[in-house]
Amino acid sequence: MTDLPGIVITGASGRMGQMLVRMISGSGKARLVGCVERAGHEWVGRDIGTAMGGAPLGVTVTDDPLEAFARAQAVIDFTAPAATVEFAALAAQARAVHVIGTTGLEPAHLAKLEPAARHCVQIRAGNMSLGVNLLVRLTQKVAAALDADWDVEIVEAHHRMKVDAPSGTALMLGEAAAQGRGVALEEARVSGRDGITGARARGTIGFSAIRGGDIVGEHDVIFANDGERIILRHVATDRAIFARGALRAAIWGQGQKPGQYDMMDVLGL
Repeated sequence: MTDLPGIVITGASGRMGQMLVRMISGSGKARLVGCVERAGHEWVGRDIGTAMGGAPLGVTVTDDPLEAFARAQAVIDFTAPAATVEFAALAAQARAVHVIGTTGLEPAHLAKLEPAARHCVQIRAGNMSLGVNLLVRLTQKVAAALDADWDVEIVEAHHRMKVDAPSGTALMLGEAAAQGRGVALEEARVSGRDGITGARARGTIGFSAIRGGDIVGEHDVIFANDGERIILRHVATDRAIFARGALRAAIWGQGQKPGQYDMMDVLGL
């Protein structure tokens, strides 16, 4: 049992954090060795199992990430951009695999992640599910096969509590479409149309975001031309798909060389 990789969960009280705790504890593929929360959180100092309303799991929630990371072979991180940047440096110190599912990362955050990846395995993806990563690959191939007369629109829907838009998955899809066309997404991206916007510019990649209820995640990539449309779609109905993917990434990262990876690498796509 002790030869299984030990994993630390950051943001353990969140929805993804709690799902990861349950999944890792019952997986038989890894050990839960730490749970991290921000200083002052009511769960700090409590057993994570009882804090979640269940039986004790023998892991106490801490606000000291470095101490927790030192015991781990991997860290799974679904938190916030600023926290993820800090955790990256600490994961590098501990030489632990850092699996990053945090969304809303901007270019400045990404630049700060790069130095840490020189010392540890860093696996980052806007979405950890197999289905979404297949959709990303399909999007790239379809975009490469069609010229710029085909308009590209990415429509995503999530629950009312999601704080960033477009979603990390939508941006992954946009990047795939841009790569397929051989352009930079920053130059082609159009988000949040409102008012008199004028006619659509040829070759642009549009984004629309829907927020409501408890929608787990829905993504459509629409390729539209005169007289026809191609629609690629993924619908997530259970957050467990993201937790399964993150656990798979943490296990895959064991023994890999330091550097930056994504779920395409993990899934062999």
